[in-house]
Amino acid sequence: MIMNKMLKLKGKFNQKSKTPNFGPPRMKAGVILSSDTVHKVINDLKKCDNYWKNITLINGALISIEYVDIVSKSRRVQALLPGNKIVGARFSDDGKKHVITYYLSRNGISKTIVSLSEIENILIDKFSNKISNDDLEIIESLIDFNKTKINKSNFLKSIVDLSNISKVFVSELNEESNDRKIISIYATDKEPQKILKEIGLDIPNDRIRNTTLLLNANEINLLLKKAPYLIAMEVEDISKIPVEVSYKDKIKSNNRINKPTTEPIIGVIDTPFNKDVYFSDWVESVNYVGDITNEEDYYHGTGVSSIIVDGPRLNPFMDDKCGNFRVRHFGISPSGKYSSFSIMLKIEEIIKDNPDIKVWNMSLGSEKEIEKSFISPEGSILDEIQFKYDVIFVIAGTNLPPNVDNNLYKIGAPADSINSIVVNPVDYEGNIASYHRTGGVLSFYVKPDVCYFGGDKNMPVNVCYAPGQEKLTSGTSYAAPWIARKLAFLINVLGFTREEAKAILIDSCEKWNEKYNKNERKIYGHGIVPTSIKEIVNTQNDEIKFVISGVSQKYDTYNYQLPIPMNDGKYPFAAKATMCYFPRCDRDQGVDYTNTEFELKIGRLKSKKTDSTYSIDTINNDLQDEDGEATTEEKARREFRKWDNTKCIKEKFSTRSKDKKSYDNPLWGISVTTKNRLNPLDGDNIKFGLVVTLKELHGVNRIGDFIQMCSFNQWFTEEVDIDNKIDLYNESENDIEFDDN
Repeated sequence: MIMNKMLKLKGKFNQKSKTPNFGPPRMKAGVILSSDTVHKVINDLKKCDNYWKNITLINGALISIEYVDIVSKSRRVQALLPGNKIVGARFSDDGKKHVITYYLSRNGISKTIVSLSEIENILIDKFSNKISNDDLEIIESLIDFNKTKINKSNFLKSIVDLSNISKVFVSELNEESNDRKIISIYATDKEPQKILKEIGLDIPNDRIRNTTLLLNANEINLLLKKAPYLIAMEVEDISKIPVEVSYKDKIKSNNRINKPTTEPIIGVIDTPFNKDVYFSDWVESVNYVGDITNEEDYYHGTGVSSIIVDGPRLNPFMDDKCGNFRVRHFGISPSGKYSSFSIMLKIEEIIKDNPDIKVWNMSLGSEKEIEKSFISPEGSILDEIQFKYDVIFVIAGTNLPPNVDNNLYKIGAPADSINSIVVNPVDYEGNIASYHRTGGVLSFYVKPDVCYFGGDKNMPVNVCYAPGQEKLTSGTSYAAPWIARKLAFLINVLGFTREEAKAILIDSCEKWNEKYNKNERKIYGHGIVPTSIKEIVNTQNDEIKFVISGVSQKYDTYNYQLPIPMNDGKYPFAAKATMCYFPRCDRDQGVDYTNTEFELKIGRLKSKKTDSTYSIDTINNDLQDEDGEATTEEKARREFRKWDNTKCIKEKFSTRSKDKKSYDNPLWGISVTTKNRLNPLDGDNIKFGLVVTLKELHGVNRIGDFIQMCSFNQWFTEEVDIDNKIDLYNESENDIEFDDN
């Protein structure tokens, strides 16, 4: 079957700063603020003020606000709590409201109470107890601010703040512990070590990482007694790897393999590696576990590396055409229980010491479920590493523990890592594996990302786990390494960036008319990755697939010169696009975990009515930033994946799809707008990878026209030819000897 090759497009993106949005603050449409609401907030703040009067452990105060719904950054309080710092965020028990925790000065509470009392009096005296948006628009004709104790700006901002608040309170954790746990405390103006010492805890530095602490039961209970207001999150430290099912053990192995040469290296973080297996020349191993007396401690890690090195020969029916890979294997855990905190501290050291490795496989996972309101410490450290270093992790979605019969049992840490690719298992026929677990992270993020073969009763996976021994088994641990192989091929052999490689892989799962419902999405993620690398890189002969990279430097990163072939003055295509990026994340922010949002728009250009510039008629009808349009935060997250670092948008395609008309400009546009939650600079210089596929509605191959049109519009195109890339890779990795003569 003839297939079109994927194209790499290189062109220039323009950068534009955000235009200031002037105008008076406004409440949500239809909202009317009453003096009763103001009075309730005043009473709530007085209770908070009394709570903090006799506490001297920290200098400031921690106050939580429950909002009326899920709020965007612009609807968080601005005037009511001056000088505040957001230190935590979660959703209410019903998942319909934001609860955000702030750290601020003590006198800030008192000043706010005074200010709100003035506002309450104004509402009673001037507005008969109620104020609306109509009143705000003509506020200067209603109030002489020269005669009030509050200025116009603070009054308007405070009214809007108050309209978004449900209640104000101090959050406490009072549940005693019987086990060692990883505790996170709220960030204040005092170092965690100093706080702990003042309450009688002398914790060594190797049990403290930023605001995350490893404490035993007695230490936790003392912290609860002395400062229950400080504890933001807690999870158990001791994790247990769920056991895989073996269907046939101790198959004699007669496999042989050639010596490695210049093949790409994949990093593996797992249980230790057995150096006596047949493929040991392909694996450079480091053992951090110490003396190993239990032979089974080698099984898991050795089996994972066997898939990475020689998976297609062990499992010919799963030949991905990627060849063999070398492995640098780090044994950091025994096969049973392990300390999450210890591993967390070790991982970054390993990554820093091995900068040549871009793809890392981690098939360790906790038996326990992830939390609903915050990312695990393990997932968080992986996200931080991927933001800081040019690497990508492939994480196993974890197996269902023995004796658990629950289709809704959640995945375990670190499978809640947002920047990583998390893999759930399917059987050979593409059905979800019997031992799978369910994703959905922080009630919003799509996890797992993808699915792949991990073996099941109908067709197990074959691994080499000991010298001369193979076994037929199943497990999410053996689905992840197949994905690591594909990523390493895309990055190391084909030369894609990690952003492009992740987008290519996820895009390969997103079929044209396949749409998972909410529950299916939590299991399948974006779908099942094709087996052969050629199916991922190449495309149908009636499709045009191309990859573009960019870097966000200002608010809008855009290009309005994308040429799309036309037929009789119309575009005969349906379009889909997948974008991936690696944002800075902040575990202290709870459910508001990713700091940077990239909003993707791609589609036809049309002239704006207000000026001579263009806007994009984007393929997914996203109107979030259009003039005169309003989208709630909840809808933006649900429908447009706001704050998710993977965006997949697509049009429906069927025999009834019609060609699209062209507006006055025959070109298409791409726009990536950047928004930051905390630091305005968090999104600067973050790279993104974008994959676009155009499906010709009438089955015509128009790739030649597209390539020609690109050359006329300042786009350089390169066909991704797998065979040529392999030859180039092999030549570039060979040592060149120069003749002395």
